Amino acid sequence: MSALARWCHKHRVLVVLLWVGVLAALAISALSAGAKYSNDSSMPDTESATAIKLMQANAPAVAGASGTVVWQVESGDVGDPGVRGEMSAVLDRIAHSPGVAAVVTPYTDEGAHQVSPDRHTAYATVNFTEEEGDLPKADVQAVEDMATSARTDALHVELGGGAFNEAPSVSKWSELIGIGMAALLLLLVFRSAWAAALPVITAVAGVVTALMATVLLSHLMTLADVTPTLGALIGLGVGIDYALFIVNRHRRNLMHGDDVASSVAKALNTSGRAVVFAGLTVVIALLGMLTLGIGILNGMALGAALTVVLTMLAAVTLLPALLGMLGSRVLSRRQRRELAGDGPRTQSDGPAHASSRGSAADGFWGRWADRVRRQPKRLVAVAVVVMTVVAIPALSIRLGSPDAGNNPPASTSRKAYDILADGFGPGFNGPLLLATQTPDDAARQALSGLVDRLDGTDGVAAVTASAPAPGQTFSVVTVVPDSAPQSQATSDLIEHLRDDVVPAAEQGNDLRVYVGGTTATNNDFADALIAKLPLFIGIIVALGFLLLTVAFRSLLVPLVGALTNILTLGTALGAIVLVFQHGWGSELLGVGSAGPIEAFVPILVIGVMFGLSMDYQVFLVSRMREEWTHTGDNHRAVRVGQAETGQVIAVAAAIMFSVFAAFAGGGMRVIATFGVGLAAAIALDAIVVRMILVPGLMHLCGRANWWLPTWLDKALPRISVEGAPEHTPPPVVEETVPVPVQR
Repeated sequence: MSALARWCHKHRVLVVLLWVGVLAALAISALSAGAKYSNDSSMPDTESATAIKLMQANAPAVAGASGTVVWQVESGDVGDPGVRGEMSAVLDRIAHSPGVAAVVTPYTDEGAHQVSPDRHTAYATVNFTEEEGDLPKADVQAVEDMATSARTDALHVELGGGAFNEAPSVSKWSELIGIGMAALLLLLVFRSAWAAALPVITAVAGVVTALMATVLLSHLMTLADVTPTLGALIGLGVGIDYALFIVNRHRRNLMHGDDVASSVAKALNTSGRAVVFAGLTVVIALLGMLTLGIGILNGMALGAALTVVLTMLAAVTLLPALLGMLGSRVLSRRQRRELAGDGPRTQSDGPAHASSRGSAADGFWGRWADRVRRQPKRLVAVAVVVMTVVAIPALSIRLGSPDAGNNPPASTSRKAYDILADGFGPGFNGPLLLATQTPDDAARQALSGLVDRLDGTDGVAAVTASAPAPGQTFSVVTVVPDSAPQSQATSDLIEHLRDDVVPAAEQGNDLRVYVGGTTATNNDFADALIAKLPLFIGIIVALGFLLLTVAFRSLLVPLVGALTNILTLGTALGAIVLVFQHGWGSELLGVGSAGPIEAFVPILVIGVMFGLSMDYQVFLVSRMREEWTHTGDNHRAVRVGQAETGQVIAVAAAIMFSVFAAFAGGGMRVIATFGVGLAAAIALDAIVVRMILVPGLMHLCGRANWWLPTWLDKALPRISVEGAPEHTPPPVVEETVPVPVQR
């Protein structure tokens, strides 16, 4: 790290130009190629996926993405000549537009059931040739323009369904607000505009480079359209924090009298090493998702991991070059005067480790560390209660896929959803498609019996069966539930059909029926993730335990870290459930009403948050271990480590909280979910876990914190998270704070 820092400092202009050149090349390539995102969440080995394949092969008009054009008259009848003539002309143009396979209108025999009982509402089904993930946006936009051209004061026209369920993009103000809040915090901490700007510049450089690379990556693998926004959310948070740690250490080195080149080298060899270690833990936690083998999740994980890697790379290459260019201007004016000899050299501005061990008891963080030391049992109990209370709602989490009913009320998809639900019932917004194979007469008779039974099944509002074409052995049965797509009752109906109704119809003949459709696909995706969630948690917890064992030569410290990290993960999911599943403030965030949690959200939140909480554990405990190796006094090591890292962890957490909270109000439900969960977890992790729970438990455990079997100590590789101490420590001074006897 020292050699890297010295090279980047010596060739600082070249390093900056290389970053600018790489960014420009990626931007030109990305803008030329464009993005190719796909939100396909189908699982290859599920019943819904089999249904899709059969429909693609035998009924492509049904297999592709579909949407609905909904119209409603305030008075009169949708069959009135004026309304019928206007809408028939529009639907005819839509039927002949690019990408459209077929349009089923209520003005034909096939679509006669698409008029509400009160005759005020009707809808047409638009089937596209491509699936939702591969559907060209231009084709969808053309259909939307044609449909909305028929709107008048008396005729309300809206568009809904999967093809037209527009996902509101996150507001560009989210990034700007997050960056602005972070810059303000840095300015208050460092009292220097340049010092405050450097972490922001470094993080933005890494994030923008990653965004351009992600656009190109979308052509090679499945990436959801939320991947770049998710990457920006994570990248800005960790990127600013990583640069903060290095800039803070560099400023302290300068105040100790080091020249710029030596200071940069020392900063990278200490805080830079910790940043690399912390960044790699986040990357490893994210890449742990690859073990689940889910395409869309793999893409999100790789996109987020790529962003973390590039922000980390910017922190250890671009930042040293910029520090070399700025020289002493990274210090505040007061600090520069002190260096010039006009005052004593003190670390008066900005968070830092104390300049000596004797100063660890000074200030707020020293006093708080003393309090934790004196009352560890009481404070640990309070911390556990707080974290548990926030985490309890996570036990009731319901995974699924929010539909248009959760969209903002002003969106056309939400209006179409509400109109259809009022006119036909909520199930019309998410019909089930049963792909059936009828190879002989007995199978066709069994299918007829199945249709009759479905018509009388509890939870079914309507059944429509299309007769197979002559010579065909395949047909599609449409089942409309009497509950909304995101309702638990609809999920229960899918299970009932698959476990009871369909097997009874298939018994004794060659009829084969596969329950599919968007709602069934979402259910299968959620079930697959739930089944693999314990494996994923086990992998990242075990890996985190191993990394901390190697770093801190201890078994108890990694165990405490793993258990407290699980508590932090619980609080993240608990906050998400309260806001988005139970609706506590979701409307205020502009992301619609309460509903189930997107199935992939817990996996990504667990991966990201586990890595971030590991970061804080590393920064906190590495300083404790350094003190332990010097003194052999556990209580002193824990108190000094907590006192000297408390402020920098608090500032880093405040910056990350600001970025995550800014994205929570961006108007995009999925990203808002991440923003709320990560913001709540970061705040509680930094304040409750790292400043109360972990040090309290380590005080209670005493010397056992640092025990490691001799054979294991010899077998494990040796690494140094923060390198060698920068300055020779003064002799140990006896403590005067009363310490409770540990038994």
